[in-house]
Amino acid sequence: MSSSKKRAAEAPAQTEKPKKTKKRKANAPDDDALDTELGLNILFSRMDNQLLGDHLAQKLTRFGSDLSPIEISDLTVSANSIQDTTSWQESRTLDKFPSFLEKFAGGPEALMKYSKKKGAPHTLVVAGAGLRAADIARVVRIFSNKDTTVAKLFAKHMKVEEQVKFLNNHKIGIGVGTPSRLMELIDNGALSLANLKRVVVDASHIDQKKRGVLDMKDTMLPLARFLARKEFKDGYVDETKPLALLFY
Repeated sequence: MSSSKKRAAEAPAQTEKPKKTKKRKANAPDDDALDTELGLNILFSRMDNQLLGDHLAQKLTRFGSDLSPIEISDLTVSANSIQDTTSWQESRTLDKFPSFLEKFAGGPEALMKYSKKKGAPHTLVVAGAGLRAADIARVVRIFSNKDTTVAKLFAKHMKVEEQVKFLNNHKIGIGVGTPSRLMELIDNGALSLANLKRVVVDASHIDQKKRGVLDMKDTMLPLARFLARKEFKDGYVDETKPLALLFY
């Protein structure tokens, strides 16, 4: 055997290098739970109040890494504060949102009621972005009439002064907005909580980057601060005048 053939025979066989798998970002939702065609994270339809409470706590711990344990505790919403909506069997798409509200509000008549006090809704819907809030406001207009209207309460293309004036001059049943703007309007007194019966979080919706309101720090933390307001926390456990917290 020639020396070159001998060296080739003695050389160890080359093994195929394993292919590198793309690492998923730590804060990215599980793709198996996403219906990109409908733009939904379907996990929320399967989470009861206990699972939702745990999910919120995990997101808060992840995005609130620079917060102290006391601050985290203050922003935590207990599972007992969340209403179980797993009995809703339909897809949580935008067009089904009015039916979801009807089921958990006690029918369309309850959603068309309004307070004589201006700027005092019975329902607040919280979305992650202004465009999404505008879409929701459009589909829930079916619950408005000549006496009451739906308030669009988000920052995109809308000045807070204009919204203050609107709230001061209109009776509203449903307000739809983003967490930071809603808090600003509550803090300056324009948005009254006197008639509030429910807070609904638009949780299932995902954008083109497969992210929902709980999947980004700049939306999750304002949402956590909004839901953990003292007025709300007191209402969640008030047996005489309970405030319902629902996740769509």
